[in-house]
Amino acid sequence: MEWSATSATEAYLDTLKLCGNHKRRYDSWMTKEPGSNEFISALAAGMKAKLIVEVAYGVSPSTVALAAAARQTGGRLVCILPEPVPAESKKVIKDSGLKDIVDFKTGDPSKLLPNYEKIDFSLVDCKNDEYTGLLKLIDVNPRRSVVVANNLVGEKKGLGGHVRCLNDEVVVRSMKHPIGKGMEVTMIGKSNDIEKRDWGSRESSSPPKIRENAMKKTISSNWIVKVDEKSGEEHIYRVPNFI
Repeated sequence: MEWSATSATEAYLDTLKLCGNHKRRYDSWMTKEPGSNEFISALAAGMKAKLIVEVAYGVSPSTVALAAAARQTGGRLVCILPEPVPAESKKVIKDSGLKDIVDFKTGDPSKLLPNYEKIDFSLVDCKNDEYTGLLKLIDVNPRRSVVVANNLVGEKKGLGGHVRCLNDEVVVRSMKHPIGKGMEVTMIGKSNDIEKRDWGSRESSSPPKIRENAMKKTISSNWIVKVDEKSGEEHIYRVPNFI
């Protein structure tokens, strides 16, 4: 999977700034999930996602984060919501300079989601089982795609590596991370590309398999991006707030 350390870093910093500004101005934008928005923004921008789709209950910091990533890649964000967008949320997007990047779609997500094909990056807020089921409706880009299932509280699972309509040449790898309330990141791509970018796994270079990591209880923390000046590789570190 082609990776841009520069785009990932710029999106991370942009999201950090934008979300920080809005938290100070709007009480409704306060989040108990520090670092998760910066993480998904860096992830989407780093893989150069052009078509980004978010399925959520409303406009949130994650919407700004994904729009910031789309701005870096020259792509667009489709935000699918069950209800019309409140005026305050529209103002947040406008004030962020992201109005022309975000395309809001209102209605039944199960009917709207199938309208989009070969999605590069998708995020689904899985607060209830109905939305978790929407993960299987996503038409991923078989060449390279990432599906993020957010708010997987407790033992709740996302895709678990099961993606529809893919041939044997495509590798799917799912891993659950202790980010926010629980986040599963599923990578889809060709075997060579997946092996080259293993998103922090320290396992041996055995034949590609679907992997899931159990979520562990963690203290509040932030995600920090560092770039190796010699190799150009980008590294994402989880740093406790008390450090």
